[in-house]
Amino acid sequence: MTFSGTPVDRAFAHRTLAEDEQLAVFLDAHRAILRDTLTGLTDDEVRARLVPSRTTLLGLVKHATFLQVVWYQEAITGVPRTQLGQPNAVEDSFVLAETDTVESVLAGYDRACATAREVAAAHPLDEIVTGHRMGAMTLRWIHLQVLRELAQHSGHADILREQLLARRDGSGGRPGAALGS
Repeated sequence: MTFSGTPVDRAFAHRTLAEDEQLAVFLDAHRAILRDTLTGLTDDEVRARLVPSRTTLLGLVKHATFLQVVWYQEAITGVPRTQLGQPNAVEDSFVLAETDTVESVLAGYDRACATAREVAAAHPLDEIVTGHRMGAMTLRWIHLQVLRELAQHSGHADILREQLLARRDGSGGRPGAALGS
């Protein structure tokens, strides 16, 4: 498949693909949207805590890496998340190490997304997998779960980005400032 335009444009342009292809396009759109929220920001900016929780913009992308690994590698292959280099607890997936940078977190995210695509491509949507601690589920369910989480966290990231840009340029958080629209 060859696509052009923004990730959302690609998702909307391909409305008659087979279900597995449509899910892949929407997943990739949301993967790209979340990735793009880090564009043009400094390491200090993306580490800034703008809400009372541990949530930071860089932490959201690190958590999304965790999602890709847990849902596509652990759930399908049965290899425990800790053996895949991920924390055991979900809340720990937001925690940044001193060595985490935009470059290093994006590299990990890109690797995890590529592996997720590769693993998913080898299985039909209705295949039941049992490697996750929640038990049996289909690949279709995994796709929908990851899509739900990516969409939710992309919204969080967009708001944090908007706040960071408002801090930087005094835009006051005007609508559209977050992704340059």
